[in-house]
Amino acid sequence: MYKSFFVLLGLTLCVGSLQAQQSSLDELLQTVEANNQKLAAFRSYMESESWQYKGENKLPDPQASAFYLPFGEHNTGDYTEYQISQQFEFPTVYAARGNWIDEQEERLEREYQKLKQEILLNAKELGLELVYINKQRGLVEERVAQTQKVYGQVETLFEKGQTGILDRNKAKLVWLDQQFALEELSTREMNIAQELQALNGGNEIDLVLTTYPNTIEIPTPDSLWNERLNQDAQIALLEQEKQVAEQRLKVERNQLLPDITAGYNYQGVAGSNYSGFYGGISIPLWSGRSQVKMAEAEINYFDKYMSEVITSLKSDFTSQVQRYQLLIKKFREYQQAMDGLNSEMLLQKSYELGEISFMDYYREVSFYRQAENRMLEIEKELQQLRAELFKHQL
Repeated sequence: MYKSFFVLLGLTLCVGSLQAQQSSLDELLQTVEANNQKLAAFRSYMESESWQYKGENKLPDPQASAFYLPFGEHNTGDYTEYQISQQFEFPTVYAARGNWIDEQEERLEREYQKLKQEILLNAKELGLELVYINKQRGLVEERVAQTQKVYGQVETLFEKGQTGILDRNKAKLVWLDQQFALEELSTREMNIAQELQALNGGNEIDLVLTTYPNTIEIPTPDSLWNERLNQDAQIALLEQEKQVAEQRLKVERNQLLPDITAGYNYQGVAGSNYSGFYGGISIPLWSGRSQVKMAEAEINYFDKYMSEVITSLKSDFTSQVQRYQLLIKKFREYQQAMDGLNSEMLLQKSYELGEISFMDYYREVSFYRQAENRMLEIEKELQQLRAELFKHQL
C-alpha cells in the first residue's frame, strides 16, 4: 500500500515538474508577446493604416459657389447666382471599397501574426538554449569537482615521486579546461539573457528553464504539413494579399461607372429668380482602364508567387522533417550506447583503485564526455527543430 502511494506521489511530482517547465516557457512567450516593442509598434501602425483606409471611402466635401455681377452695361438689376453641390462616385464603388478596406485590415492582422510568430520562435529557441545550458552546466560542475579531485590525487602522487610531471600537468590542464567550460556557459547564459531582455522590451526576464517542455515526437509529416497550411501566418498572409488584390479589382471595375454630382442652384436678376436642382454625370471614356489591367496583373502575380512560395516552404519542411528523423534516430542510439558505457564515477573509482593508469582514465573519460556533450547537442537541436516545425502554433 505504502509502495503504491509513493509511486503515485513520484508520478505526480514528475508531472507537476513538467507542467511547471511548460508553464515557464509559455510564460516566457506570453511576456515577450506583451512587451515586445516591434509588436507594439506594429499594432500602432495597424491602427494608423486602418484610419487611413477608412478615410479613402468618404464622400468628398460639398462645394458652394456664388456669383454677384454688378458691373457692366445692363438695364436690368444686378445678376446673382449661387450653387451648392455634392459630388460622389457611383454607389456600388463605396460598397466595393468598404470590402477592400476590410480585406486590408485583415491583411494587416495576418502580417502582425507573421511577425509575432517570428519573434516568439526566436524567444522560444533562446529559451531552449537556456535549457541546454542548464543541463550542460550540471554536467560541467560535476566534471570540475571530479577533475579537481583527480588533480589533487595526481599532485599527491607527484610529490611522492609515484607519477611524472607530464601526468601532473595534464591533470591540471583538464581541471582548468573544465573551469573554462563552466565560465563559457555563464557567458553564453548572460548573452542569451540580454537577447531575451531586448525581445521583452528591455525588461529583465526572471525565469529558470531546466527541462525541455515537450516530447520529442512529432505527428506524421502529411498531417503536420496540412496543419501548417491551415495555420502558418506566412501562407495566410499570401492568401490574404491575393484576396486584397481580387477586391481591388472589383473596386477598379466599379470606378469605371460614372461619377455623379447633385445640388441646388439659384439665379436672380431684376427682381426675378430661378432656382432648382442641379445634376451632373461624368463620362468615363478613358480613365480607369489601366487600373483594371494593373489589378488583373496583380492577381495573376499572386497566383504564381503563392504557388512558388508554398513549393519552397514544402521543400524546406521536407528537409527539416528528414533532418529531424535522422536526429531522433541518432539520439536514441546515443541513449542506448551511453547506458552501456562506464560513467565518469566508475572510471574515477577504477583509477583510484589503481586498476587503470591516469592516461587510460583521461582517454576514457574524454571519450565519455564527448559522447555526453554530443547527445545534449542533438537533444537541443531536436527541440529547436521541433519548435520550427510547430512555428505555426505560436
